[in-house]
Amino acid sequence: MKETTMSNEYMRTVSRSGAGAVDQGLRSYMLGIYNYMALGLSLTGLVATLVASSPALLQAIYGSPLQFVVMLAPVGFVFFLSFRLHAIQASTAQMLFWAYSGLMGLSLSWIFLAYTGASVAKVFFVTAGTFGAMSLYGYTTQKDLTGLGSFLLMGLIGLILASLVNIFVKSSAFEFVISAIGVLIFTGLTAYDTQVIKSEYIEGDDREIMMKKSIMGALRLYLDFINLFLHLLRFLGDRR
Repeated sequence: MKETTMSNEYMRTVSRSGAGAVDQGLRSYMLGIYNYMALGLSLTGLVATLVASSPALLQAIYGSPLQFVVMLAPVGFVFFLSFRLHAIQASTAQMLFWAYSGLMGLSLSWIFLAYTGASVAKVFFVTAGTFGAMSLYGYTTQKDLTGLGSFLLMGLIGLILASLVNIFVKSSAFEFVISAIGVLIFTGLTAYDTQVIKSEYIEGDDREIMMKKSIMGALRLYLDFINLFLHLLRFLGDRR
């Protein structure tokens, strides 16, 4: 009887030790993703600020067909990373992520011309607070957000189509509705993507696979943050 009790206690100790190791590994994994995302956003902001402060660069980009390359190139990077991640090395994926963040800085430099610097900073902090709260919810909640994610992804497709239509319609009321829906969609996607990224963690993954997962996770959260920021900017930003 005594031996059985000691055996049960030993098994519980081992179980708690294993769970603790997984929790520590998961926290390190998620922290790495948030660090990648934060560095990517910092690079984007730095490039956007530098370009916006240089009339020569602005003229070179937006006064020539180069603007279409700057606008479309980030989309190509996202598709390439999404579909070719398995075929490239983690170090290559990391470099592509930094290149993508820099290109996004070029394509977003226009916001400093359209909106005041103070309002851009204000919206950034509002976005950071909203993103942080929803990502924390996605990380801690026990509720399965799969159903919500499917609904939001369908809404995202509709949002993209509506945005394309409004390029030709050019309706300010329609743009307001699109921005409102966009805020709701990307707020929800922040929680959903965080939960998905958390669920993809596997303790036994080697360093190469773990790094690839971290980069893709950072890219997903980066896109959620940027899109949430842009839609909020249309609501809260003060135009020049």
